[in-house]
Amino acid sequence: MVVAHVLSSLAIGGGERVALELAGGQTDASHRVIVVSLAPDGPDGPLGEAFDARGVPVRRVAKRPGLDPTLALRLAALFRREGVRVVHTHNRLPLVYGAAAGRMAGAVVIHTRHGPGRGTTGQRVLWRGAGRLLHAYVAVSPELLDLAKALRACNPAKLRVIENGIDVDRFDTSPDARRAAREALGLPQDAFVIGAVGRLSPEKEFPWLVRTSAPLLGPDVRLVIVGGGAQEAAVRAQVSQHQVEPFVLLPGARNDVPRYVAAMDVFALSSSMEGLPLAVLEAMAAGLPVVATAVGGLPNLIDDGQTGFLVPPGDENAMRDRLRALRADPALARAVGQRGRALARARYSRDQMVHRYLTLYAEMGAGAVT
Repeated sequence: MVVAHVLSSLAIGGGERVALELAGGQTDASHRVIVVSLAPDGPDGPLGEAFDARGVPVRRVAKRPGLDPTLALRLAALFRREGVRVVHTHNRLPLVYGAAAGRMAGAVVIHTRHGPGRGTTGQRVLWRGAGRLLHAYVAVSPELLDLAKALRACNPAKLRVIENGIDVDRFDTSPDARRAAREALGLPQDAFVIGAVGRLSPEKEFPWLVRTSAPLLGPDVRLVIVGGGAQEAAVRAQVSQHQVEPFVLLPGARNDVPRYVAAMDVFALSSSMEGLPLAVLEAMAAGLPVVATAVGGLPNLIDDGQTGFLVPPGDENAMRDRLRALRADPALARAVGQRGRALARARYSRDQMVHRYLTLYAEMGAGAVT
């Protein structure tokens, strides 16, 4: 079976990383997989290198500025040349063009919604039109399924939930890994390290996280935020305003996230909206206690006080108090981290996610699961 995953670009984001895990797992299952980027010509960056390393070739069919009536035709031609049996679109722009192209090429068309964006009225009209062409519409959490229903994204009979999965074995929880990571990153071995990973985009609220953490920071408490994006200047402005530059590490976008996670003591998620964030699943797989805002799929993922902690979005005192409490009680932090790790391994593995999608493809008529 030939599968094409269609992405807006190869910028590092949650949907793109899910596509990487899916494409790699499907390749391992002996399917031929390509990834199609709609971005204009340019370097693919770390994510393109990661697809290449997994044996997944990248094809580029660049979207022209504005509404591009030729894009669906050009995509359909590519799908026919490649013998694509399943077109799998991720997020909204690929949905609009990829669904029509997949149908023209005679492929099964699957869409995955990764985030909670509602769009404008005009955009929703386009998305609903594309939704009529789908064989199945997947939400990565029950909350996103409810949102898709509310927005009338497609016929409700087409809706499914398939939760995200990660390669749980990438995360080394040994003391040696922690020691080596801190040495490589210049972090004190005995410091308490608050960590976060994600795109520096407005909904992730990283300036808020800096402001919230600042009163805790010092020689013995550090903050590490891994990611790049439009909010980088705003994040750095908060660091400067609170005069915590010596205690904050901002390494930018990285493709070696497990090394940074290994250096952390607690993972903080500050978002105002989410789907089912891979960064939280990865932190749990690494055995970190997670403190997250109670948005999107996080209340369904985290059992508060057992497999992590939930705080109201925007509540600085609640986030700060929980981080302070975890620093003061290492035994509690370890116990919650271990329960979170057990949950991630049992329920959110990449292999389970890959199998669920291949089963869905087969149910929609694409061929047998292997």
